[in-house]
Order: sequence, then structure tokens, then C-alpha cells
Amino acid sequence: MCLEELRTLLARHVRPDWTTAVEGVLISKVDRPDPPSPSMSGTVFALIAQGAKRLALGDRVYAYGPGQYLVASVDLPVTGEFLQADPERPALGFGMTLEASAIAELLLQAGPGDIPRAGAGVPSGIAVSDAPAPLLDAVVRLLRLLDEPRDRAVLAPLIKREILWRLITGEQGATVRQLGLADSGLSHISRAVRWIREHYTEPFRVEDVARMSGMSPSAFYRNFQAVTAMSPIQFQKQIRLQEARLLLATHPGDVTGVGRRVGYENPSQFSREYRRQFGAPPSRDATRLRDSARTPATVLP
Repeated sequence: MCLEELRTLLARHVRPDWTTAVEGVLISKVDRPDPPSPSMSGTVFALIAQGAKRLALGDRVYAYGPGQYLVASVDLPVTGEFLQADPERPALGFGMTLEASAIAELLLQAGPGDIPRAGAGVPSGIAVSDAPAPLLDAVVRLLRLLDEPRDRAVLAPLIKREILWRLITGEQGATVRQLGLADSGLSHISRAVRWIREHYTEPFRVEDVARMSGMSPSAFYRNFQAVTAMSPIQFQKQIRLQEARLLLATHPGDVTGVGRRVGYENPSQFSREYRRQFGAPPSRDATRLRDSARTPATVLP
């Protein structure tokens, strides 16, 4: 019953830009399956009510459908595609941004024994699970507030906290909790991820990034791979190629210049790696991007 009401609420309140009157809450509706599209995941909780989606992170593939949710605790380069979506039965999804400060506050307020014990090692930055009934119920109650503007300002923050608590104590709680722990292994890797994203055009030594992250090179490499499903150099390449694709959408005639701007000194290497990533050489893909309308880039279903 929860899923049926969830679909009704999502369909009624979806906007063209996917935003809602509740800060940090998004609603998605897609009525056709697009080709695989690269984007950054953001740190989000995404729940599918109708349809299905597949998300690739490095060599890992995550598929989720009605009644399942995905959490991303690190902003990672992913490639997503809709598997089930048509005008008669569009894909419908709910999304909520995960804020590290809100998670940290709940962790501080939790009593002894309230938080499940974490397993060994650093969890993956992305995880998928079936949504339990209490989590679905909280999402439905939050969406009902879109029809109740008088109550929204007071009750929406409370229900968002409840959703976070359900995630923190749920099956993928280890992934979510690490987002709120200042000295967790995931927080160290998140620091490295941000640095690489901000300096993606520059060459770097893995040892230097490991030291900056407060980890030994071996531990850093192992944990980076666990969180991102990529090596640090592969991660940098993903960021470079995604940035190149964005630039080519507006500068389709300057393939060599775009390659240099994202850090490639060798035009042949740029074209070769671009084609391997996106299935077409830069010039042809730029034309395709210019001539086609794109679905908003997001991990949301």
C-alpha cells in the first residue's frame, strides 16, 4: 500500500527541474530509457517507486527497482541508465540529499547500543537495499506534507531526521554512518576524492595524496579501491573525461583544446580514452550531445 501511495504522490508533485518545496528533496519522472549517461552521484538517498535503473561505478554494477533504495556516501563518477520507463508507466523516484552534519548530530544523540556495530574495513561508497516498511512510511509522510504547506516548515525537518535515522540503523547503515564520522576511513577517502576532483588536470603521486589523507600508501590504495571501485589514477581519468564531455557540448569544434584543458597533453591518447569511455570519438559525441536533449544527470531513479 505504501508503494501505491508513494507513486501517486510522486506523480502529482513532480516538477520539470525535479525540485520540491522541501529543501534537499527531489522527485524524478522519466518516461523513456536513455542511453547510459555519466554523472556525479552526489551524497544521496534515492528510492524507486516505479521503473528500474542500473548504475555503474568502476567495475561494480548496481541495479535497483520498485521498493529498493540506493545510498551514495561519496560524490563519485557513475554511469546510469533506465531499464524500465515509458510514457504509460514512467520511472518515478524520490531522492534526498545526505548531509554529513545532520548524520553526525544523530550519531551524537544516539544512546549506547542504539547503533549497530560496524564490520571490518571501509564500506563501499554506494550500496543498494530493499526499503523496509518504516522507511517507506516515513518517505510517504514527508511527501504528504507537499499538500500541507502550513505543517511543512515544522514537520518536514522532523521526518527528514527520521529518514536519516532509519538509514543509519538500517542494512546500509555502515555506509551512511561513515559520512557523519569526522575521522572515519570513508572521510579520509572523501578528502582525497575532493582533492582529486579539484586538481584533476594535474599529475600527482599516490603517495602524496595518501599522506595528505592521513593514511599509509598501502592502506590508502586499498580503502580508495573499496570506496570508489577504482584506483586513484582511474578516478582522475573518469573526472577528466566527464569534464571533457561537458566542455565539448559547448565547444564541439575544439577537441584538441578541450583535451588539453582537462589534462591531456597527447591528443591521440585523449581521443582513444574518450572513445573507450563513451563509445564514440570526441567530435562525433559532441555532435550527438548538441543535437539531443539530455535527462538531468543524477543517480536518482
